[in-house]
Amino acid sequence: MKALTNDEKSKAKSKNRKTAMAETNTKAMKKDYELKPTFRLALLGLLTAIMFIMNFTPLGYLKTPVLSITFMTIPVIMAAILLKPVDAAIIGGIFGLTSFITAVTGGSALTSSLFQINPWLTAVLCFVPRILEGFLGALIFRGLRRIDKTKMISYAVTSLSVPLMNTLFFMSTLFLLFYQSEPIRNIAEKAGATNPFTLLFAMAGINALIEAIVCFIIGTAISKALAVVAAKTKMYA
Repeated sequence: MKALTNDEKSKAKSKNRKTAMAETNTKAMKKDYELKPTFRLALLGLLTAIMFIMNFTPLGYLKTPVLSITFMTIPVIMAAILLKPVDAAIIGGIFGLTSFITAVTGGSALTSSLFQINPWLTAVLCFVPRILEGFLGALIFRGLRRIDKTKMISYAVTSLSVPLMNTLFFMSTLFLLFYQSEPIRNIAEKAGATNPFTLLFAMAGINALIEAIVCFIIGTAISKALAVVAAKTKMYA
């Protein structure tokens, strides 16, 4: 076997060091956002409880004549940042469940009227957009976290994208399933909206902006603070 020269040995050692550093960084990144199973389940339970408390108190919604401004996306943001994508989808599903309960019990004029038209499509409207926003929000955070040198952009972008996706997915599903229904036609007539785009602005415009700004600020602050606490208390795997 041919003996390695000093230069070749040096290159081999350098390559091994780089490989070891890459593996260490990968493990560190993985640990950075995966909680230990006990803490993960505890946080899932806590966020679920917060969802129900917010839904059945004034904390969750700010009522307006057409659509409510919801702050229910804040726990979804927290799940997207602190937990796994499947966990964030679960919390999004809990959001959908509370929304569907509100539709069934008459707590929302719009979704309650849609429930009377078609309960199954109303369930799709309540659940699918919220599950997607949680799952995709978690994927966005994980993708950005790998390249985010500031350690803040990933938190901010995720906290902004989740409420925006909530509005986009909910309104898109609403128009897809119920655009020709009587409740939507009545809203369109009162708002003088002649096409889906003007109706979207009439129904969501300012509300969506307020919702996004509030959830962006609160979601970023709380999630970042909890992530710091989790790291200091060794809650990560």
